[in-house]
Amino acid sequence: MAGSHPRERTSLIVTVLDEAGTIEDLLASVAAQTQQADELVIVDGGSRDGTWQLLETWTARLPLHLIQAPGAGIARGRNLAIEAASSKVIAVTDAGVRLDPNWLERLHAALADDVDVVSGFFRAESSTPFERAMGATVLPALADVKPERFLPSSRSVLFRRGVWASVGGYPEWLDYGEDLVFDLALKRHGYRFAFAPDACVGFRPRGSLPAFFRQYYRYARGDGKADLFGQRHAIRYATYGAAAILLRRRGLGLALIALGALAYTSRPYARLRPLLEGLSPGEVTYALGLVPVIRLVGDMAKMLGYPVGRWWRLRHKGPWISRSSS
Repeated sequence: MAGSHPRERTSLIVTVLDEAGTIEDLLASVAAQTQQADELVIVDGGSRDGTWQLLETWTARLPLHLIQAPGAGIARGRNLAIEAASSKVIAVTDAGVRLDPNWLERLHAALADDVDVVSGFFRAESSTPFERAMGATVLPALADVKPERFLPSSRSVLFRRGVWASVGGYPEWLDYGEDLVFDLALKRHGYRFAFAPDACVGFRPRGSLPAFFRQYYRYARGDGKADLFGQRHAIRYATYGAAAILLRRRGLGLALIALGALAYTSRPYARLRPLLEGLSPGEVTYALGLVPVIRLVGDMAKMLGYPVGRWWRLRHKGPWISRSSS
């Protein structure tokens, strides 16, 4: 029966590192929840920008449990937070996001006797034309999601503490993509997922191409380390190799490349269309022109990052959770 655990004690956990510019927005959204978490456990990985001091100012307003863990990565920070948590239900989000007021309530509404993990959703909160183009290009819309295949981001998820413990927690050997590997481990163990699309958090997408490149390079490096999406990466290399060959054919080759590019960008353009409202003609042109550029930069980042991760994997041995995936 859905919603059979609406009052089950819940700990909300977050990891932070140099989030002075965003942490108060997150904490304010936590304080505004229609259903409050029983405690908020935050692990700071060694902030030097005043984040820790800002956190301390909120101790009178929220049931905060603050932990300093200099040098801890995201996975280690999450594991430390869950170990310190006093609840059997764990909600997870990230610094840099704002929770919808009913986020936790809606996650709990989907928690049932036959559900172990509740996947929330996320959306881009874009202001500039660049951010609108970025969000439309790289983030799925709700219409793109197949609930039975959706793997939650740990910026919006709730699960029972026992399932976390049974898979060994978040993989601390992985610096990026750790939540995906965690999700796959839960799937492999047969845990049951529910999708709560109305349990949503908002965040700003990357605001520049260099920042986006670094993000996707690291994600792809994580794929290589974890032996994930090998077929997908192989298809990308083959596609760009074929495009390089087609360039030599000039007229026909360019026509085929143009058709392929149109197909490749059609879904981002469909997501971008409603986001163009309120922009000037010049801003609209700029945003439309960014879509193929963002696609290209993202693909270059992935093609550079993936072999670096694979090389790391060849040189290291460890107790990782691995599952090849297309």
